[in-house]
Amino acid sequence: MDIIILTGMSGAGKSQAAHVLEDQGYFCIDNLPPVALPGIISTFANGQGGEGYGIDKLAFVIDIRSKELLKGFGDALKKIDRETDCAYRIVFLEANNDVLISRYRQTRRKHPLGKDCSLLEALTMERKMLLGIRSRAGIVIDTSMLAISALKEELLTLIGDEVESTMSIYVESFGFKYGLPQDCDNVFDVRFLPNPYYIPELKLCSGLDPEIGEYLEKFEETKQYKEKIKDLLYFVVPQYIKEGKGRLHIGVGCTGGRHRSVYLAEYVNSILNEKGYISTVHHRDIDKDPRYSKT
Repeated sequence: MDIIILTGMSGAGKSQAAHVLEDQGYFCIDNLPPVALPGIISTFANGQGGEGYGIDKLAFVIDIRSKELLKGFGDALKKIDRETDCAYRIVFLEANNDVLISRYRQTRRKHPLGKDCSLLEALTMERKMLLGIRSRAGIVIDTSMLAISALKEELLTLIGDEVESTMSIYVESFGFKYGLPQDCDNVFDVRFLPNPYYIPELKLCSGLDPEIGEYLEKFEETKQYKEKIKDLLYFVVPQYIKEGKGRLHIGVGCTGGRHRSVYLAEYVNSILNEKGYISTVHHRDIDKDPRYSKT
């Protein structure tokens, strides 16, 4: 079982880090009192909590919100070591006071310890309270100068996952006559390719039928365009991932969304999968036009 204990200064990015871990399949529990750690870990380790649900990766967020309960952190770790065979990693996020103060001003949130003192005094108290936990951390990440995408990359390196596996890609064919998909990031317009609709024996086929592919591949522009799409996607997808994008929606459109766009969308999905990206394909308008009914 893979266990990460995520802790650190308020405002240092623990929420963003937890979201990254969730995207990687970790079952995350936020604001957990340390005293509860051993029991929960033991439950999952014995198969009582995750059996049948595929839960083998746990992440716990522990911070100053537990206040006085933080004093039990050391005892909790000893109990985990004593009563379970589970290894764990402690990840501590921190940032300098100037950055933390700026982040608090931007979000207008209240510091957990800031009820009767200034923000700077609250941060000073928090840093002192977390000294013991920080000394136990195997990984300390200073987020003062890190963008969210850089923090994500640090965490992915930590947990050993390939960056390419972190973004899901949704490829959708559509017909321009029915409107553009509302949330597309990139659209490929393939209406310049010869239209199989005007070939009587192909009219009732779709881009999923081999006859459509055989017809379109007769034209040099189809082959050239496929290569250009491949070159473009293999260049831009890693850049999106580098910037921390979690989902990419690619649209491929023709006039009615049944022939050319379907064939090219299947191609786009296949080259993305070949590259190791998480990609799925959907054909929005393939059956919308009743004229294509074979009955």
